[in-house]
Amino acid sequence: MEELKTDVVVIGSGPAGQKAAIQAAKLGRSVIVVEKDADPGGNCLYNGTIPSKSLREAIIDLTRFYERQYRDVRDIKDVSIQDLNSRLSQVINEEKTMIARQFKKNGIRFISGLGRFENPNTLLVLDKEFRLAYTIRADFFIIATGSKPRNPTGVPFDNEVILDSTRLLGIDKVPNTMIVLGGGIIGSEYASFFAALGTEVTIIDRKDHILPLLDAEIGIHLQTALTDIGLKFRGKKEPTEIKRIGDKAFVQFKDGSSLEADCLLYALGREANTESLRLENVGLSKNEKGYLSVNPLFQTGNSHIYAVGDVIGGPCLASTSMEQGRLAARHACGAEIHHFPTFYPIAIWTIPEISCCGYTEDELRQLGFQYEVGRAYFYEISRSHIVGGTSGLMKLIFHKETLEILGIHVIGRNAAEVVHIGQVAVSFHAKIDYFIDQIFNYPTYAEAYRIAALNGINKIKRLR
Repeated sequence: MEELKTDVVVIGSGPAGQKAAIQAAKLGRSVIVVEKDADPGGNCLYNGTIPSKSLREAIIDLTRFYERQYRDVRDIKDVSIQDLNSRLSQVINEEKTMIARQFKKNGIRFISGLGRFENPNTLLVLDKEFRLAYTIRADFFIIATGSKPRNPTGVPFDNEVILDSTRLLGIDKVPNTMIVLGGGIIGSEYASFFAALGTEVTIIDRKDHILPLLDAEIGIHLQTALTDIGLKFRGKKEPTEIKRIGDKAFVQFKDGSSLEADCLLYALGREANTESLRLENVGLSKNEKGYLSVNPLFQTGNSHIYAVGDVIGGPCLASTSMEQGRLAARHACGAEIHHFPTFYPIAIWTIPEISCCGYTEDELRQLGFQYEVGRAYFYEISRSHIVGGTSGLMKLIFHKETLEILGIHVIGRNAAEVVHIGQVAVSFHAKIDYFIDQIFNYPTYAEAYRIAALNGINKIKRLR
């Protein structure tokens, strides 16, 4: 057993933990990262963002998804799980090497083991045989242990038929049919991936439409696009029993109906990953939502213990988690910080992808704003015709009097990339006519900003 003393201990090496550790090291502090897995990266690298988005790209590429515009839509190239896993393994290995290199470059010590608080200033680290390997004393701790799929005791999870998002990555064949319980981000993303592979997918949700957080018009476009690739949605349905019968998943619903499929993805929520930390030894516990509570500086009830990323709940994005980690480390090290931004983009990696930044129409109506909307449909954009797939929409929402841009909503190819142009414009309080006076490369998706701005400003002129 080795006894260590350091300035900062970061527990978890996902996006939040990585940025926290690197920032503290950049500020001259000694840093140790404790990670339960043998290699750095956390759930984001092995079970979350990186594998799911890599899976998406592999499916689009290997099935020649965007070539279907030029061929029979039923002509779907068969893709095996082995084909997909080969792509995933390559990406994961490259990312893992990169993270390890960054830790080494910044003098950060990486320790593999299970972290457990002994007291507010001491962390014990157990090896894979649960033997005490390290005792670490530190001035500051940053908890970045992430989240995990919620697994209710009444659901008989296995690794073949009844699955959560982590178990789904381990299946050995592409199912012919799939039930997805949950029309949120994770459920909708995986549902669209497998629909693109040719699986007959049905999403079930208590709500009457998927992804209710979206601007309603964007949600309609998404549902239409998913229907076009064969995905089905059944809303206002509540499961009462989930079980495996032979090699099939079976779901009974409250309304008396039932559904059967080759597999079921349970995507109804996540919870903080804190069980092994022994939080009671430092006077902490999860809140009523199942996450750690923090103040605006990301401090827990113990001011020298911080928590960042998915372990504190929404927005649960890798991008926001990175900034939370960086800010927590800066505060712990006595450096100047700013408050966490309230304005940032969200990307949803369905097929087609979606990204948004700012207010929706519903939110503005509730606030009593006078607004107008400019739209650019992707069938108006030459780039769409060139690369295949003309389904998509860019929607700019702006104030009717001041013309200030209030929201950007994009669905279609490259949505998660082009949204940042609007994000920067909004951060500088740009008005909608800013885009009219700019020249964009042609043919690109970015020129949708100019088309949407012209569409919106012409409505204002007609009214005046």
